[in-house]
Parts: sequence; C-alpha cells; structure tokens
Amino acid sequence: MSAALTQTWYMTQRQLRVFARQPAYAAITLIQPVIWLFLFGSLFKKIVQLGGFGTTSYLDYLVPGVVVMSALSSNMWAGMATLEEIQRGTLDRFLTTPVSRAALMNGNVVNNGLVTAFQSLVIVLLGLLGGAHYPGGVGGVAILVLAAVLLGTVFGALSNALGMLVRERESIIGINTFLLLPLTFLSSAFMAPSQMPGWIRHIADFNPLDWAMVAGRSALSEHPDWGDVLGRGGALLALAVAAVWLSIRTFRSYQRSV
Repeated sequence: MSAALTQTWYMTQRQLRVFARQPAYAAITLIQPVIWLFLFGSLFKKIVQLGGFGTTSYLDYLVPGVVVMSALSSNMWAGMATLEEIQRGTLDRFLTTPVSRAALMNGNVVNNGLVTAFQSLVIVLLGLLGGAHYPGGVGGVAILVLAAVLLGTVFGALSNALGMLVRERESIIGINTFLLLPLTFLSSAFMAPSQMPGWIRHIADFNPLDWAMVAGRSALSEHPDWGDVLGRGGALLALAVAAVWLSIRTFRSYQRSV
C-alpha cells in the first residue's frame, strides 16, 4: 500500500508538471466560470426576490454552483488525457515497468483533484471580490472545495474508464456534451429548489452534481444543516470510491488486451 501511494504521487507529479508548464491553459479554464459568475450573476440578480434562495444576494447563491459546475466540466475530459497516452504508446511503455497499475490510473485522478481544488479556490476568491459573502467562513469554503473535488473524482475516474473502453475521441466528446447540460440544469445550480418544477426537483435529488451543491451551500450558510452536509458528502465519497474502483478494473481489462 505504501509503495502504491508513493508511485501514485510520482505519477501525479508527472501530470502536475504538464499543468504547470501551461499557465495559459489554467487561465483559459477560468474564463467560463467568470462568465457564469458575473454575467449570469448580473442577469439574474433580481431572481432572489422570488424567495427560497436563503440569501438576498444571487451571487452568494451562485458561487457554490459555479465551483461545482467547473469541477464537473473540467474532470469530464480526464479520459481524453488517458486516451492520448494510449495512442502515443506511453501507457503501454509504463506497463513494462513494475509501477502499480492503480497508480497509473489514480495519478491522473489525484492531479485533477488538486487542479480542481486550485480552480475552486480561485472562483471563491473571484466571488468574494465581486461582493459575495460566505457566513460559513473558512470551514465552509473548505467543505465546498472538498465537495467539488469529490465530484471531480467521480467524473474523472468514470471518464478514465470511458477512455479505456471506447478509445475514441469522438465518443468521449459526444458523451460528455450530451451529459453536461442535463446534469447542470437538472440541479439547483441556478435556481432554488422551491422554484423548480416538481419533476426536476425530484431528479435533482439523485444528481451527484446537486449533492455537491447542497453540501457546499449549506456549509457556507450562517446556520449549516450538518445533516445535509454529511449525507450528501458521504454519498459523494461512496460514489467516488466506486468510480475509482471501476476505473482500476477497467484498466486491468485494458492491460489484458495489449
């Protein structure tokens, strides 16, 4: 176990170096969250007058949603990196070494988790500069970031598994494009649950994206509902473990095919 963890960190460092060498990419990934924050925040700022948002500022409500949506949209493409390594032959060369097979898959997931945490903190700071308030303080922000990382782990691991299975860019692009908007709008990203149609509200109860938003928003509120935080957070953790296990199993299947 100790060797596997060490090797996972080595593989993570390899991915982090790629990220560090492309600062422009880090900036580009923040453009869409900025649009969501300040364009949507300005466009729909009066919607809180309908009630049910738990705050008088729409930006306060929107920040956790943007953090979670950013985690989803960035991690859904993890399988593209895995597919690129397959096509370049890099992954096959690693198979000739004694490195842990779990480390080969989880290095990518851990890297995406660290990048997601960084992006989440930047979005929170941008929201603060824009006038958002976080009554839950540093602890609430930490829980929001952790929820975003867990959600990113779920979809990053599933994306890796998908890359192993389909081995085609077009399939990954098509599936991600198909899932992104439904997952976003079948959640409380932009609208308070009390203002949503009943059928959307019921579907949102089973949407992992919404679990992360509910946990993050509750932790950031003045009076957190710890039942919501622990319940949704625990469900995300269980789902993340299952997704990582599935990606490792899928990798072992790929290994037998080469």
